[in-house]
Amino acid sequence: MKGKSILGLVLMMLVISAAVYIAYIGVGVNHRAGARDINLGLDLEGGVSITYTTVKEEVTSQEVSDTIYKLAKRLDEKGYTEAEVYKEGNKRINVDIPGAKDANQVLAELGKPGKLEFKDEAGNVVISGEDVKDASVFEDAGSLTSRFNVRLELNEAGTKKFAEGTAANINKIIEIYYNDTSILKPTVSTAITDGIATISGMGSIESAGDLASTIRIGALPLELQELRSNVVGAKMGQDAISTSVKAGIIGIVLIFVFMIIYYRIPGLAANIGLAFYSALLIIIISIGDITLTLPGIAGLILSVGMAVDANVIIFARIREELAMEKTLRASVNAGFKKAMSAILDGNITTFIVAIILFVMGTGTIKGFAVTLALGIVISMFTAFVVTRIILNLFVAIGITNKKLYGVAHEGRILPIIAKRKLWFAISIAVIAIGLIKIPVNLSTQGEIFNKDIEFAGGTSTLVSVGKHYNTYEEVESDLLELVVEATGVSTPQFQNVEGKDQVIIKTSNLSTEQRIKLEESLVAKFGIDTSSIESQTISATVSNEMKRDALIAIILSTIFILIYITIRFKDYKFGISSIIALVHDVMVMITVYLVFNIPINNAFIAAILTIIGYSINDTIVVFDRIRENQKHMKRGDYQGVVDLSVSQTFSRSINTSLTVFIVTLVLNILGVEAMRQFTFPLLVGTISGAYSSIFVASPIWYLLKMKEEKTTKSA
Repeated sequence: MKGKSILGLVLMMLVISAAVYIAYIGVGVNHRAGARDINLGLDLEGGVSITYTTVKEEVTSQEVSDTIYKLAKRLDEKGYTEAEVYKEGNKRINVDIPGAKDANQVLAELGKPGKLEFKDEAGNVVISGEDVKDASVFEDAGSLTSRFNVRLELNEAGTKKFAEGTAANINKIIEIYYNDTSILKPTVSTAITDGIATISGMGSIESAGDLASTIRIGALPLELQELRSNVVGAKMGQDAISTSVKAGIIGIVLIFVFMIIYYRIPGLAANIGLAFYSALLIIIISIGDITLTLPGIAGLILSVGMAVDANVIIFARIREELAMEKTLRASVNAGFKKAMSAILDGNITTFIVAIILFVMGTGTIKGFAVTLALGIVISMFTAFVVTRIILNLFVAIGITNKKLYGVAHEGRILPIIAKRKLWFAISIAVIAIGLIKIPVNLSTQGEIFNKDIEFAGGTSTLVSVGKHYNTYEEVESDLLELVVEATGVSTPQFQNVEGKDQVIIKTSNLSTEQRIKLEESLVAKFGIDTSSIESQTISATVSNEMKRDALIAIILSTIFILIYITIRFKDYKFGISSIIALVHDVMVMITVYLVFNIPINNAFIAAILTIIGYSINDTIVVFDRIRENQKHMKRGDYQGVVDLSVSQTFSRSINTSLTVFIVTLVLNILGVEAMRQFTFPLLVGTISGAYSSIFVASPIWYLLKMKEEKTTKSA
């Protein structure tokens, strides 16, 4: 038996080692499935930048805004989830697509935004692109002749026009034209009055998809034509990647050391499982061609934290079982069994957030959701399958000294409820600092937040410098001091245009005086004339529609979390308390951004979403123990059950927060400026998440229960 266990352990280690090797090196000359094969975003690697201009001379800002939003949705459908779409000047739209190296290929995949028209046999336009709401593919498996179809959905105006047009053309052709070229000649079989039409008889799923795609791109509010397309370099350069990787490795090594020192043999098993988790996550991200950006890294940080958390919960339970004088094998099995409900509930609520963000969000938010959801699924697998197998194999081969597994000792009961007013006062004081800073910021900078280019827009300057730059570092070395001195903007962004002697400089909005000074500085340095410099005002890459979608996604997530917790815990007060703790953590995060004037950009969205996921997971673990202890408490002793439950889970909350804090702190110390701006709020958010689950959520639940008791007695 022991021999079989040793063989099983060796085989398990070989599988994990192979996974780690593939994740690090990859397979084949292209390093497929390895870290080097991961697609990186514009901030880390660069990509293709396409500039469109409107065919229509006079356009409204609303038309441009609607076109940007629909174009962003189109890019999401094509898998370019991290693409950025923004306005340049009055009638130009820029599309930046990360990871791409061939502008022509991107243009072919995206399709040419143009004019869509449905015409009858007499050449009369029945409907045009502005009348189309959506087009999608559906499959009718029961049909022999019309298996692949396109579902056409019209807006209110289009519904009326199409009803009249189809009624007048039954058994006749209404031809579909794209940029004055016929692409399909469907026959009208009946009058269509509800705004939903089916285009049937497509030869394959691909042809149906192409038609639906063409209709959607032709349904843009404005007809666009390509002005220019370039391959551009990264916004942050190789330093950002190398320092982040180095910091990540150091952080993970520190976690491994901590887990072994504190948890001993279970910690070693967890480290092996975490190595497999990290390798598997890298392999899936690489094979799935998922684009990784700074916010994507945020999702990974959170999922690593949750992976560690699952192990910490399990090991705490094992220690408790050992303290009850159970055998080692029985304690291990019971530990996994008792930890399952807390881990499942914590991960499912966070997974709900990830799914809603993926469905509702665009761009950066969708990328965050993908990495977070992947991390959750893989962490559950490694904790309940891989770590469990390894730990059982350790027991089976004879590592049975209970001291090597740790035994829980009776700790003192913390007076959580008795000092609740103090905990609430601390939270109110911290949040009040942020509220006080609002009028200060308004008076000093005219805005509540320090909005970066992604949120406020700015000025984009395209310069033909007469020399070619190969890397971001070369551009920054040559231009950073010049741009900062000329404009006064401390955080300009640079991108080199590959294959050309051009550089793109992006800053916050520049005044006429600042633009002139920048032009003069560039002319003096490079010996060029002003005709080689082109400046345009650009809009925020995070549009109002994207902000709206993000807000709706967060609200929906909150509602679904409330519903899930209420159903699982059979008490709505757990759900309400969780949401209050979540709101507390978001407000603390916002206070950090206000007080330290940290730029609001895509990283802000990722940081807020990360803390939402972390906060709810942390709170549920405490509530799971309260739910369990309620079964054995004296009637009405809610103070006792909260104090006991928090005391029992206190070390777990501290240890989980500590492991996430370690990785984030190393990233903050070693990372580039953009990484520091992102990780500093996360450090505060990690502390706030642990604080709120212990000192906010639990006392709130207690107050709600006491109010319920009083109401019941008075009734």
